[in-house]
Amino acid sequence: MAETKIIDILTEFSLTRQEASIYAALLNHGDMTGYEVAKDTGFSRSNVYAALNALVEKGAAYLVEGEATKYRPVEIKTFTSNKISELKKSAEYLEKHGPQKVIAADGYITIVGAKNIRNKMREMIEKTELRLYLMAPAQIVKDFEEDLKRLISEGKKIVLLTQDYSVKGAKVYNTKVEEGQIRFITDSAYVLTGELTDDEHNTCLYSGQKNLVEVMKEALKDKITLLA
Repeated sequence: MAETKIIDILTEFSLTRQEASIYAALLNHGDMTGYEVAKDTGFSRSNVYAALNALVEKGAAYLVEGEATKYRPVEIKTFTSNKISELKKSAEYLEKHGPQKVIAADGYITIVGAKNIRNKMREMIEKTELRLYLMAPAQIVKDFEEDLKRLISEGKKIVLLTQDYSVKGAKVYNTKVEEGQIRFITDSAYVLTGELTDDEHNTCLYSGQKNLVEVMKEALKDKITLLA
């Protein structure tokens, strides 16, 4: 299970699953020939050599010349740090030179998948200007604690409705929340509501539609009134 997750994460760093598996084999064993990699992984030698060459090109392995050509893995911290640095530079270029289009906040957008929902929550937190209201289980609040602390340090108002958990500087109302349930409002202008667990089929509704925002605000106000 852990190995599968490692392979999954490595594919997020521009490696194919086969390349990620071979990189993991190199990390486990150290310098290896193409023959040794093929024997260890069960991949065909032709596929192995193609993948090893790709790893060298992508900065995940070094070519070690000798009596027999071997491949040495780049330390995983070095490889991932280099990729992150490259992506940051690419992101900066796109932000500066890429096409710009204003996306209207009106209407209703369905966010699908736990990863995408978390990314949307971080985006909303990042763009919060004045205040934020979040009703969610303690584990979800904990996952975003550092982001929330940053807002608090900037003097922004944070109101949390959760159970047996607090964040210093936030106004917290202790209440039981159903597993995975989130109700999230920023600046009285944007709302995200739905379910967040670790399921790729989780869905949340996001909107800047005034009617939905008002309904959600009133529901949270009523909840706070009962708890106060």
